[in-house]
Parts: sequence; C-alpha cells; structure tokens
Amino acid sequence: MGRVDPVGRGGRVIAAALIGAAALVGCGPPGNVVTELGATGGVPVEGGTATMALPPASTPNWIFPIGAPGYLASYNSAIQDLLFLRLYLPEKKGAALTLDSPRGLAEKPRYGEGNRTVTITLKKGYRWSDGRPVTTRDVKFWFDLIKANKQEWAGYSPKLMPDDVKEFKVLDDHTFRLRLDRAYNPVWFTANELQDFVALPAHAWNPHHEDPRRAFARLMRHARQFSTFATDPLWKTVDGPWRIAKWTTSGQVELIPNTHYSGPDKPHLDRVVLKPFTTADSEFNVLRAGGVDYGYLPPSVMAQSAKFREMGYRIDPWEGWAITYIVLNYHHPTAGPLLRQTYLRQALQHLIDQKAISRVIWHGSAAPTLGPVPAGLLDTDPYPYDPKRAKALLAGHGWAARGGVLRCVRPGRGAGTCGAGIEDGRELRLSLLSQSGSTETSNTMQVLKSEFGKAGVALDVRQQPLNTVLGTTVPCKTGDPVCSAWQLGFFGTQGSWYFPPDPSGEKIFASNAPSNMGSWADPRTDALIRATEYSDDPAALRAYGREVARRLPVLWTPNPAYQVSALRNDLRGVEQNPTLSLTPQDWYYVKKGGAGR
Repeated sequence: MGRVDPVGRGGRVIAAALIGAAALVGCGPPGNVVTELGATGGVPVEGGTATMALPPASTPNWIFPIGAPGYLASYNSAIQDLLFLRLYLPEKKGAALTLDSPRGLAEKPRYGEGNRTVTITLKKGYRWSDGRPVTTRDVKFWFDLIKANKQEWAGYSPKLMPDDVKEFKVLDDHTFRLRLDRAYNPVWFTANELQDFVALPAHAWNPHHEDPRRAFARLMRHARQFSTFATDPLWKTVDGPWRIAKWTTSGQVELIPNTHYSGPDKPHLDRVVLKPFTTADSEFNVLRAGGVDYGYLPPSVMAQSAKFREMGYRIDPWEGWAITYIVLNYHHPTAGPLLRQTYLRQALQHLIDQKAISRVIWHGSAAPTLGPVPAGLLDTDPYPYDPKRAKALLAGHGWAARGGVLRCVRPGRGAGTCGAGIEDGRELRLSLLSQSGSTETSNTMQVLKSEFGKAGVALDVRQQPLNTVLGTTVPCKTGDPVCSAWQLGFFGTQGSWYFPPDPSGEKIFASNAPSNMGSWADPRTDALIRATEYSDDPAALRAYGREVARRLPVLWTPNPAYQVSALRNDLRGVEQNPTLSLTPQDWYYVKKGGAGR
C-alpha cells in the first residue's frame, strides 16, 4: 500500500468514512451529562446507574468461569471476574503489570524447594452470597474440574496447567500447596498459571458430590443455556462484588451489587449496564445523545474529541497489553499447503503496510504489531512493507500471473518451486473471515484486498459478528469438517490477544495450545516458549519474541487501542486496565457542591 494516496482506491474509502463520521456530530450537550464539572473536583455521591458501551457487534455469551473454545471474548471473562473472584488479578503499576492487586482472593504465593512447590493462602473473611465461607475446597473444586476435563477447557495447553501440578494438597480452610512437576520461573508461573485459579462454590454447584466429569458435564449444560443466565439459580451464588440482574440474548448485561460481598472494594453504584451495539457508528449516535455514560469514539472521529470535551466528556485512550494478527488455518484442505510455505507468509507480510494503515485508517489510535509480544518489547520489524520484495519472493518460487491472478507454474518441493502440496496451475486465492461492526476494520480489509491483488494474490473477504468469527476460527485437525469453514481469520478490532503480565506464548503459539487457532506447530517455537517458562532470565522472553516474529505463525497487523473512551466528567473511579478487566465497584458519581458520601 505504501503511503495511502488520497486519490487512490484506499484513500477514497477512508475519506468516505471520515465524511460519514463528521456528519454524525451534532451541537450542544446531551441531556443528562454534567457539563459544569471538569475532569476533576466535585463531591462524591452514592448510588446511580452507569451505562457502558460494549464493542461493536459484541454479545456476552458465557458466564461459567471455565472457558470453552469459541467463547473467549474478553468481555466474557471481564464479567465473570466480577461475579467469581480469581485468586490473582492483573493491575497496572507504573509502566508494568502486577498481580499484587488487593482485589485478588489470595495473598502473595510463596515458592519453595527450588521453585518446585508453591503455597497459597486465601484472604480471610470472604463469603459466598448465600453466607457460606469461601475456602480452599472451592479452589480445589475448580482444579478438579479442569484436571478431569482438560481437553474441554479452552485454557488447556499440554504439559501446562493442570499437567504441571503433581499434587494439590489442602492444608486447611485457607491454605493449600501445589507440588509441581519441575522447577518453574516464579514470575511466569504466577502470571500465566496461577492467574487462572478461581474459587467456585462447591457446596452450591456440586451438593451431591458428583465425580468431576459428571459435575462438569452438568455445569456445561447450564453454561450453554444463554437465555437463562439471569434466572438460573446456579449463577446466583457468587463471591464477587456484583451479581446478575439481567442478561438478554441480544447481549445486554445488567449488574447490581452483591450485598453479601465481603471484599474491600464494595460497589458505590446501584446498577451497571453493559450495552451492546451492532456498529461503532450506532454507538456513536447514542453516545452523542447522552445514552451511554462510558462509551467510545470511533477512530475516524478523533478530530471531534474537542467537541465531546465541551459536551461534558473526558477522552481517554484505552491501551492494551496486546498484539493483533490475522490467524492462518494450516489444516485447511486447500489453503493449508499454501500457508505452510514460509516464503508465501513472508510475501504476504511484506504486503501489509502497518504504518500507513495505523496512521490513515486508525487515525493514530493503532500501532504496528512487530511480533508475538507487545511491540515495546521488540526493536525491529523483520518484514517491513515492501511490495517489490513480496513479488520477487512469489516469482522466485514458481508463481506467474495468469489473468491478473498468480498461478503455480513450477510445482514441486525443491528450491524455486511452489512447495509441497501445491499442484500445477493452482490459483493463489485466499479467503478471509473478518469481524464486522467497525469501519476501520472494514477499511483495513479492503486495503489488504487491494494490496494483495496488486501482487497477484486474490483475497476474498467476508465479515460476520465477532462471536461468529470466534466460534468459526477454532483449532482443528486435518480432515475435521470445521477445518473447511475458514482459511484466514481476523478478530482484532480491539486487539487479537491480551496477555497476562508475562507475555509468553504458550496459549497462542505452542503446538496444540488452546488459542492456537490456526494449529501452528513448530519445534523451535515450542523450545523458545519452554525457555520463558523455566528460566527467570529476561533474555529468554526477548529471544522468543525476536525468533517467532521471523517465523510468522500469523500475519501481524496494526494493534489498535482497545478503544478511545469517552466518559462523563462526573463519573469517576474508572481505571482502564491494559488486560481489559473491569472494576465498576470503584466507579462513582460526583456532583457540584452539597453533601456527598
């Protein structure tokens, strides 16, 4: 793409988006936003309702705190964490992330025996909403469920949790000890293994002491009954600060305080509403009219942010600890042989002008992804935008233009051939399934289609809602019917993958990893990942980042801010966590003068 030429095809698409967005901006403040208050000051008050906009075409659809494939959207886990407390929660601390959050259910873990054991003590005083105490047996209930049903848990990676725990020993009601199968890097184990631990109400969810497989199957049946999340008694026993008041099949979720919550951060608001929107433009219209208290500006209207400040909002980009990419299905019956060719992936990456897309389409609210870790941890781009290099790679491996589309003219496995599994005359055509609802994502896909096309690569793009894309782009084995459903997939309008504090890749790029959607399998990648797990040397993570960036398990694309938030000036206490967790229990309203809380 190079520079986006304003008279070129991509430029016209972008200009149309800008004109459309500008037309949406009206005059005057929305009716219920307090304009006389600035971003600071005011007297805190108790109560009230805050309505937060969900991302475009996003519908919360999973409440069970054990994730299932196809249900891994960040808003699902953010809601779960408000109902069922994890032992450790990530929190921003300066420029870094920490798991020392006071909101977690446990004290700091204590490692022993050369990092082969870890002892964990639960904080005292926590109770379930029915009055029963939260104990270590509730944590063990979770562990037993994932151990007995690990193949059905979306968080499972072979040889990791729960395989890496040889023994879970309950010492008393508040303390348990894990005996590990080897010594691990404590930073990695806490950030990427212990962060999954959650207490589940064993007394309410398994009153008849069923074995873990039967109990899990029963709980999963309830978890798939989307329409009953608000009424099913099962989900009413919580230990978090909130409970469900409403959960519609259209995706609107309403939370009210758990009056039995015993943690330090009790809610100030009476209700929090998480409101779905089909597109960013529809959200923008409602935000402009004052229909949401915590919304977002589409990147195309960033130039209008000053108007929103005048209307009584503060603008705050929500940066994520994340990377963004197009996932590749290596097991697709026809596209798989193409995508397994390293030279082809390199050529496609050279056709993605991340800098220009970030600047022009995302209006500076995105930045290039350089590899498998957040960009700030890498120092070079191994595949900068270079269409000439892309064309040379393809020509050098036996592809020639026929009717505007490249075809294989030198089939075979040797040097200078198209590669194994690619037959003579094969057309270089790929299909990309992308999430809908975002003008920026739609424009990005059209630019990629255009740039690929100029090099002779035909790219067919179709768009579906995010949940559909997530439910389709799942790991599969060669021959599985689901493997034929997609070739390339994109679910990164708000970023594709959000890391725990330690951004290693065992969940996304290790062989058979749960979120390795395209089934990338590479011994060198696996070895680099293992090094980050076992060694506390920071060089291990750097080596992993540099090498996997070059190996290209996916196509790197611009990483957008999760959103550019627009918040009412009188709504305070909002902290935008880089891992996308929510803490509405800390939110509160202020008023000008008078008595407060």
